[in-house]
Amino acid sequence: MKDKHGLLTGPIDQVLKNMTIPMVFGLVAILAFSLVDTFFISLLGTDALAAVSFTFPITFAVNCITMGIGVGLSTCIARSLGKRDIGDAARVSGHGLILAVLLVIVASIIGLSTIDPLFRLLGAQDRLLPLIHDYMNVWYLSIPLLVIPMAGNSAIRATGDTKTPAKIMIVAGVINGLLDPLLIFGLGPVPELGVQGAAIASAISWAGALVCSLYVLIKREKLLARPSPSKLIQDWKDILAIGTPAALSNALNPISGAILMMLLAAQGTAAVAAYGAAQRIESLLLIVMMALTSTLTPLMAQNFGASNPSRAFDALFRAMRFSILFQLLIFIAMVPLSAPIASMFSQEPAVQNKLWHYLIVVPASYGMQGVMMMLVSALNAMKKPVLAFAINLMRLFVLLLPMAWIGSLLDNTEGMFIGIAAANGIAGMIAYGIALLLRRRTLATPVPTS
Repeated sequence: MKDKHGLLTGPIDQVLKNMTIPMVFGLVAILAFSLVDTFFISLLGTDALAAVSFTFPITFAVNCITMGIGVGLSTCIARSLGKRDIGDAARVSGHGLILAVLLVIVASIIGLSTIDPLFRLLGAQDRLLPLIHDYMNVWYLSIPLLVIPMAGNSAIRATGDTKTPAKIMIVAGVINGLLDPLLIFGLGPVPELGVQGAAIASAISWAGALVCSLYVLIKREKLLARPSPSKLIQDWKDILAIGTPAALSNALNPISGAILMMLLAAQGTAAVAAYGAAQRIESLLLIVMMALTSTLTPLMAQNFGASNPSRAFDALFRAMRFSILFQLLIFIAMVPLSAPIASMFSQEPAVQNKLWHYLIVVPASYGMQGVMMMLVSALNAMKKPVLAFAINLMRLFVLLLPMAWIGSLLDNTEGMFIGIAAANGIAGMIAYGIALLLRRRTLATPVPTS
């Protein structure tokens, strides 16, 4: 429930539930968006699939900008709403959208001028470059269409409404799914455009999401005001103070994943294949935790803005306890399901065995990994993004990667998976301890309302 000022009210458990469930469906839509693209592009052949696969690190890097701005924007707007200052929230929302678009336009200009050298550096062969150009030329030109709904959805979530962003993501996914086969393979007067058609389909779906997002922000939420030149720079500084570390923190995950993949490559192709399949399964097993982190930040930020830190920390610890219990149930379910799932993803016994081992070992640590995820979200809400970045850096590069490497020395691939699980467990315990310390210190001193 929300009061007339847009402040979330009611029991914390109910608020978290009402916000998280729609986010789960929205994230499923995003995953489906990616899978649909990959499926239809794979029908064009190995070269097309390889060419688009090379684009993933670049597109993720650019999207990190928007995700970071989204975190900063959501936090700042939620704090303004917590202070019951809707005018301030609307001004910040407009300034945040302008900032996100400008940053992505700069990134796109740089990207368009560096396609050949950049993708050669990534290892793309010359025969793939024309296909990469077909895809990335359209993607770079149309990415501003995605920035506005991504940042706009963050602004909408700051009000506590996660249903509308989820619906917008689902609509975009449906549009993309319908247009992909039409534009990729052609039909009637529509020419066959190949990988370029996939990029155009995505662009059109983003345009649809943009219209929906702007309509909700302007007409329903009244959360988009005209720019205020006197406050523009200060609002950008406030958003970037949170958004920049958040973007860098997001970028750490694919970097650590690439290093893990290098370690696994030494174990053979079966280990790499098993880990790649495990990552796709893991994204589904952790989807509730990802949704919960997206709802926790605006909920806590609103309560900090309303000078109610006790309620904010109540939400954090309820989310942490839920993470441990929910992921324990997921792990218990995976014990009998791990072998059948492993057989679905590969016909090779070596890959099946390694994937089964991952699904038996690593999900046991997902609850504690969720605790760490909740802490990072809470720190962003508390306007401590640098600490959030440092903690995520510690989890990945001080715990996870070294423990995975040590595990690989002791027991090859299986030892590496045990090392990953152990690192998640230790990181979660550290995160819970930090959360206890933050609560004690915060509640013992007055909390700034700005």
